[in-house]
Amino acid sequence: MKKISLSALMISTALLATSDVTTLSEVFSEAQVSGNVKYYYIQTDKDKSYTNQANTSAYANSIGGQLGIKTAQLYGFSAGATFMTTNPFLISDDPAKVDTSIIGKDNGARGGDATQGFSVLGEAYIAYNYKGLDISYGRRAIKTPLMHAKEVRMLPSTFNGFYSSYKVNSSSKVGFDYITEFKQRTSDEFVNIIKHALGDNTIAVTGSDSGAMFMADYSYKSEGYKFNVYDCYAQDFINSIYVDGGMMLPLAEMKIALDAQYINQKSIGNADTNLAKTGSLTGGKKISVNAVALKASTSYESAKFTLAYSNVFKSDSKHDSLVLPWDGTPLFTNMITSNDLFQSVYGGALKADSVYIGGSQGIKFAYKQSYDSFGLKGFSSTLAFLNTSNSRFAKDQRDYNVVLGYKYAKHFSLALKGIWVQNNTSAATDGTISQLKLLSQYRVIANYKF
Repeated sequence: MKKISLSALMISTALLATSDVTTLSEVFSEAQVSGNVKYYYIQTDKDKSYTNQANTSAYANSIGGQLGIKTAQLYGFSAGATFMTTNPFLISDDPAKVDTSIIGKDNGARGGDATQGFSVLGEAYIAYNYKGLDISYGRRAIKTPLMHAKEVRMLPSTFNGFYSSYKVNSSSKVGFDYITEFKQRTSDEFVNIIKHALGDNTIAVTGSDSGAMFMADYSYKSEGYKFNVYDCYAQDFINSIYVDGGMMLPLAEMKIALDAQYINQKSIGNADTNLAKTGSLTGGKKISVNAVALKASTSYESAKFTLAYSNVFKSDSKHDSLVLPWDGTPLFTNMITSNDLFQSVYGGALKADSVYIGGSQGIKFAYKQSYDSFGLKGFSSTLAFLNTSNSRFAKDQRDYNVVLGYKYAKHFSLALKGIWVQNNTSAATDGTISQLKLLSQYRVIANYKF
C-alpha cells in the first residue's frame, strides 16, 4: 500500500485550488489593505458610599486604531497581518485618576504601567482555502460566544493558534480550533491562554503553568432557522458547552425573532480536584454552572424592540458563576460593559459581574431607532434597561444605557454613550458579593474606517 504524506496531499490540493492571482508578485500587488483610526474618550465615576470609601473618578483620552493587510490567494494560500496601537493623551498625572480600560489595564495587572500606550502586531497568520475548507495558523481575532475579539474599547482581543472550518453544505459548517495564547485587548503581550485566565494561581488550580484550549463547533442556518453549538475544552481547567438556536416568524409587516441559549460549564482534570480542596481559590467549590436565556425581538419600520431573560442557576455548594476569561459575553441580557472588563483581565477568570453571577436572573428591554425616515440620515439612538435580581444581592442591580449614534457612508461613525448602573455588583473568586451604590460612565467614540 502506498503511503501519502500530509505535505504531498496539501500540495496536490493546492494545485487544484482556485487562485486570485497566478504569480508571486501579484500576491502582494493585489493585496487588500484596510484599517481604522479611532478617537476614544471615557470617564468612569464610582459612588462607594455603601462601603464608606471615598468616591472615585477616572478618565482618559486615546487615539489609535488598526492597519491590516491580506494578500491575494495563490493556489489557495494567503497571509494576513494587522498592526494595532493605542496612544493616550491629556490624561492625569495621578494613575488612580486614569481610566486604563482604553489603554493598558491588562498590562498593569501583570506588573506593567497601565497608563502607557502600546503598539502590537495583533494579527499575523497564514491561511489556506479549498472548496469550503478554511485553515489558518497564527495570531487572529476570532468571534465566538465564549472567546471573542470584543472590540468595544480601543482594540480587539486576539488569539494565537490553529483554526479550521469546513462548509458541509449551504446550511452547515463545522470547525475545530487549537489555541495556545491570548492577547487581551488592553495588552501588547500574548500570554498562554490558561495562564492568562488564572494568573499567579495557575499552578495551584491546574497543576501546571500553562495549557491549551481545544474548541469544536457546528453551525446551521437556513431561511427562518439557525442553530449553533460550541464545546470549549480548556486543559485541566474547565469544559464549556454553549448552545443556541432561533427562528424567524413573519407576522404582517413585522418579523419576530425568537432565540434561546444554554451554557454548561464544569471544572475538569486537576482543577476539579484542586478547587474542591479546603482553602482553594473558590473556597473549596468545584465549578458547576448552568445558564439559560430567552430573547424575542421585532422590527417595525425603522424601530427595533428586544426583550430578553436570563437565569444563571444558583448552587450554593458549587462555584456557580459563569467563567468567561477570554472576552466572551454571551448572555442575551448582556449590557454595555462596565469598567471591570468582566473576567478577561489577567488572573480574573473566577470573578464575575452582575447578570453573570450565580443565582442572577436578568430581564432586559432595548429599543433602537433609526432616524433616516425622519430626514436625519445616519442618526440612530438606543435605549436599554436591565434589572438583575439575586437572593445574594442586598439590592437589585439596575443598568441604564443610552447610545446616540451617527454614521456617514461606510467610513465614519460617531457614538455618544451614557451608562448608569445602580448597585453595580461583582463577585470575588470565592463568591463574596460587593456592590457600588452607583457606577456612571460616559464615552465618546469617533471612528474612521478605510
